[in-house]
Amino acid sequence: MTRSDYPFSFPFRVRYAETDAQGIVFYGNYLTYFDVAIYEYFRWLSYDVNDHVAETGADFHTVRAVADFHAPSRFDDAIEVCVRTTRIGRSSLAFALAVYAEDEDRPRVTGEIVWVNADQQAHRSTPLPPHLVARLSAH
Repeated sequence: MTRSDYPFSFPFRVRYAETDAQGIVFYGNYLTYFDVAIYEYFRWLSYDVNDHVAETGADFHTVRAVADFHAPSRFDDAIEVCVRTTRIGRSSLAFALAVYAEDEDRPRVTGEIVWVNADQQAHRSTPLPPHLVARLSAH
């Protein structure tokens, strides 16, 4: 996929505390970047995840997190995390993510996050709300 395949991106500036002894972004921080970007993607879709929890009694649980590393990012690099929904299931969502540096066409990191919508009382998956499916399907 290319950058243009993603309908949404969120910018970051790599902070010193996010780097390791080698001076590159510590690999675990990419999952944080992914998480922040997905929540900003939902904000861009005008879908409030906090309202989702309050209205449905369900919340999203991450059940899969994958990152493939292609090139390093370093302190003070300007990067953006691109997000797109790749699969909408009965109760699950899959997101493709890619981290690009400013003015670069090749991603430095690519990944996938899968969420399951889970009833917080029953601790079981529950169907996604139709209005969320409609918003995601439109993009």
